[in-house]
Amino acid sequence: LADGTYWGKPANGEQWMHSKYGLISVIIHEVGHNYFPMIVNSDERQWTWMDEGLNTFLQYLTEQEWEEDYPARRGEPKDMVSYMKSSQQVAIMSNSESILQFGNNAYGKPATALNILRETILGREIFDFAFRTYSQRWMFKRPQPADLFRSLEDASGIDLDWFWRGWFYSTDHVDLGISNVTEYQMDTLDPVVDNERLKQDREEEPVSISKLRNKNLKLLVDQFPELIDFYNDYDPLDVIDEDREKDQKAIDELEPVDRDLLKLERHFYVVDFENVGGLVMPIILEIEYFNGSKETRHYPAEIWRQHSDQVSKLLITREPIRALRVDPHLQTADINLANNVYPPEIQKARFKLSQEKLDKNPMQKAGLGQSDDVEEAGDEAGESNE
Repeated sequence: LADGTYWGKPANGEQWMHSKYGLISVIIHEVGHNYFPMIVNSDERQWTWMDEGLNTFLQYLTEQEWEEDYPARRGEPKDMVSYMKSSQQVAIMSNSESILQFGNNAYGKPATALNILRETILGREIFDFAFRTYSQRWMFKRPQPADLFRSLEDASGIDLDWFWRGWFYSTDHVDLGISNVTEYQMDTLDPVVDNERLKQDREEEPVSISKLRNKNLKLLVDQFPELIDFYNDYDPLDVIDEDREKDQKAIDELEPVDRDLLKLERHFYVVDFENVGGLVMPIILEIEYFNGSKETRHYPAEIWRQHSDQVSKLLITREPIRALRVDPHLQTADINLANNVYPPEIQKARFKLSQEKLDKNPMQKAGLGQSDDVEEAGDEAGESNE
């Protein structure tokens, strides 16, 4: 149907299900039009999304109250991903006569944006109050898009300029990823401990191909022991008295509060995030630790205010980190989940075998030539006669 709901003849179970929920959804949708745009009388000719988009959003909320796992078509951020990465689109804030993919532009994307605003940006309580304020403030009036934007900001007390700019005035998409993670360890200023750690790091370095192939090489120092001197056995990481005195002096110069930090057992990570899609969004980061526990940290969209394409964040944790994941609950319509995980995961996909069927050429369709099936049948008949 025009509003994007399912419809079809109940020829089989699947079509019957689509028809059932399509009927429920279209009734919900059309009843909603009593309020948008009939009572809140926006200009549908100029800004179709102001009634169809808002109404589709409210339709989605109503469908969630109907039954668990209601097959809603629009509202969930993940369902808007294919459109968000499409090149065949214009900004929501386009005249209705200039829209490409009318259903996605006027219905789906505005509904998704409002759902994200409710679930991820403002929270349900603040959003519901702000949206109710807009609806009551503009009853029996003629609101423009700026009136909606202003009312939601005014009632919520939150600056949402960045949100309107990204979701309504551009065709940017959400693609936030983790480009790099660096783990830092604080030196203990105990040369025995610190140098032992450096030795371990040295041993874990990959062995070059030349060294591997030179294992059986005859060395001159083995043939002529007189070539061996002090530096053959010297290791700069071996601790000497000078190292102990130097580190002790550094400890003595620390303030008491800084000296206590040396006793803390913490793990330090610098995580580099990248904004590939251009549309800034909050960073929702799930941290998985080696002990099996998880926690989620939220960083507001203002984290991008200095640099909109890349930002770094320091994580200080009690437990070592095993993995990181951005947007674990698919809240932001991120179009590429592969770069959301660190370390990267092997992507899974499926394929199936199928027999390719060749269409008949125009002569065969006109009955002027034999099809491949007829020729094969003739060949088989000839072979049997022989």
